Amino acid sequence: MNQPKYLGLPEADENGFHMSDILEYIRAGVSAIVEDTVLTNFVPEVPPCWNLLTRTNTRDYEFVSCRLTLLWMSGFLIRYLFLLPTRMMVLLTGMLILLACTVVVGAFPEGPTKRKLNGRLSIFCFDFVAGSLSLFATFHNTENRPKSGITVANHTSPIDSMILSTDNVYDMVGQRHGGLLGYFMTLLSRSSTHIWFERSSAKDRSEVSRRLKEHTANPELPPILIFPEGVCVNNTSVVQFKKGAFEIDSVIYPVAIRFDSRFGDAYWWQDAFFSYVLYTMTSWAIVCDVWYLPPVTRQPHETAIDFANRVKAAIAVKGGLSDVSIDGFLKANPPKADLKSQYQREFAKHCMPDTSDCFITQNSSSDHKAAMDAFARNITERSSLSRRV
Repeated sequence: MNQPKYLGLPEADENGFHMSDILEYIRAGVSAIVEDTVLTNFVPEVPPCWNLLTRTNTRDYEFVSCRLTLLWMSGFLIRYLFLLPTRMMVLLTGMLILLACTVVVGAFPEGPTKRKLNGRLSIFCFDFVAGSLSLFATFHNTENRPKSGITVANHTSPIDSMILSTDNVYDMVGQRHGGLLGYFMTLLSRSSTHIWFERSSAKDRSEVSRRLKEHTANPELPPILIFPEGVCVNNTSVVQFKKGAFEIDSVIYPVAIRFDSRFGDAYWWQDAFFSYVLYTMTSWAIVCDVWYLPPVTRQPHETAIDFANRVKAAIAVKGGLSDVSIDGFLKANPPKADLKSQYQREFAKHCMPDTSDCFITQNSSSDHKAAMDAFARNITERSSLSRRV
């Protein structure tokens, strides 16, 4: 039985396509498995030389020689018996100071006095807590330091916001968390207008957009800090920026952050935040460079997506990072249905020759799209049937 002509397939071809039609897609699938362009952005970065940390040890370097073994053991004792207890004491002290400061600032009514007091105490508290990680941050081009509007930066870990807050005061936007990180968020909310939300809630997302517009409309408020990637990346690349922050009519201040993995890896790949804190506290130090880029605005006739890509490219170039276009949420979530449909429609185009015998013509674009969608569904049904068989 022949395929109907409206699918644009030869009558002699019973299945509607030849086996050679799928070879290009098989090649692309195998290439994606061999050279995974998604997961390579979400694995801990290996430093160029071993830094006496077993977490970056891929070849049992500590047992290469007696001298290297002694160096590694000495470093282990220093990190766990001296640095870790000292840093824990600094962290607990910093938390108590932060608690006291937020209580004091929170008692003031909203106004210039509260904002000025919050600005001074916030930088002091973040700087103190950063000492528990032996943080060494070098800030470049400070003449571009944000004063208002929206600040966007690449995202590697939760301490990104702390690093930036040691040099400037920000209101923050982020996913609501529990545990130790959630406690930090609760403390910060007492002294300023931070915005925490649940990403899975559509109501929360619309509320965030409304509050962002209100915040940026007031030049007296501090700049609001956003990480448009939405996920933590291993500081080797910058993945797709979400367009939400770039749809707002406001000045954007790009910031590039680059960590030096020789002293310790700042990438958050653990599930629990407390495990991440121990991970960083038992490193030698957290060393990074921060670049303030000149402020940018959205150009006429420039879409929010194009604007986001332009800012992302500038951050990647300044930080020496790879500019990739993948969606960071692909590391944990399956691809969206519309993305699958896009590839199915491309395959349908490949299997539908544009001939005069076809029912579809170039003058009937809506019918053409409907036919391709039908053909894509046909392919999906066949593939699912073959899997069940």
